[in-house]
Amino acid sequence: MDRPPPNSPSRPLRGARTWLCVTFTRALGPEDVFARYGADPDQARLLDWDAASDLVSGESGDGTVSLLRAGRIGEWVFCVEEDGSIGLAEESLAELSRGTETYSVATTEGIDVFQYWRDGECVEYFEPGMRHSRSEPFGPWWDRVEEVLAAHEGEGAGMAPVVALVLEHLGITLDDAALAGPWPSLTLAEDDSPAASLGGDYAGEGPVPLGAVLDFGPSNGSS
Repeated sequence: MDRPPPNSPSRPLRGARTWLCVTFTRALGPEDVFARYGADPDQARLLDWDAASDLVSGESGDGTVSLLRAGRIGEWVFCVEEDGSIGLAEESLAELSRGTETYSVATTEGIDVFQYWRDGECVEYFEPGMRHSRSEPFGPWWDRVEEVLAAHEGEGAGMAPVVALVLEHLGITLDDAALAGPWPSLTLAEDDSPAASLGGDYAGEGPVPLGAVLDFGPSNGSS
């Protein structure tokens, strides 16, 4: 049997079917990306997945803590965040994209989001399957994302096909096998990020604003 290509949805980034937020930012270094997330890049250590997973993540006494792992591939820097949502917030993406451009793909408990930002401004935002969530002026990514998700309908692929689509567009490869290797890694409390606290009234309409919480109720379920 032929081995699937590296960006095939059958070999998604770890967690892309369940809970993951990944950003791709052009022409920065991993240390710059960490700083724009609100982390101290000097705290980053070169760790493989097994070692990085031992770092504190999820809930702690001080609130939600995310594990961030970043690296440069070609002219793009990825930052993979598990069990957190810093990389889908408006303030985080405005900072990440300042003077450059950033793609963000997120899947959480009850909401999937695609975003494209350029120089601090949201160019395109939507939640797949929810046409009313599209930002104006409408961009080309809605049709691309809907088409690739439709091709994998019923497979439980989550946002993995969308991650693969973005990787193909950027001309880079990143999969679980690559991510398992050593990359700069650190933890960041959401209270320390530009998105400060995502806490209480976000209803799934446009870029996630500062001070809002993700509403994981049934009304926000994605396709």
